[in-house]
Amino acid sequence: MHAASAFRARIEPLRGILMAFPIALFTSAVVSDIAYLQSAQMQWSNFSAWLIVGALVFGGVAGLWAIVDLALSWQGPARKAAMIHLAALALAWIFGLINAFKHSQDAWSSVGAFGLTLSILSAVLTLIAGWLAYSTTTVREIA
Repeated sequence: MHAASAFRARIEPLRGILMAFPIALFTSAVVSDIAYLQSAQMQWSNFSAWLIVGALVFGGVAGLWAIVDLALSWQGPARKAAMIHLAALALAWIFGLINAFKHSQDAWSSVGAFGLTLSILSAVLTLIAGWLAYSTTTVREIA
């Protein structure tokens, strides 16, 4: 087995751990944005802002891992999936950053149509990145 492939196989579970956080946090931000729009309780907007910041922190760490993964799979057949994974994660992070700035405004203007759209885009792109991360994972039998 090639050294890069062996290294990649050993730390593959790290990708799942890192991707779990931005997937859960961006998706939860969408739910709390919808809850705010339905109830007008300002605390839901605060929850969204906190969830988005948490997703950005863990999404940044997952993005660093995606760069490492792309470097390790540059010569292999998984290069295209790694590039799409990194691009989707980077776009989700950029939309999330814009959304964090949007959610720093007062409650009503932070969540409106633009804030909810940014939350949905971030969540969908993170789900796509997660799908690509988990769909290329191979299960190995340890003997």
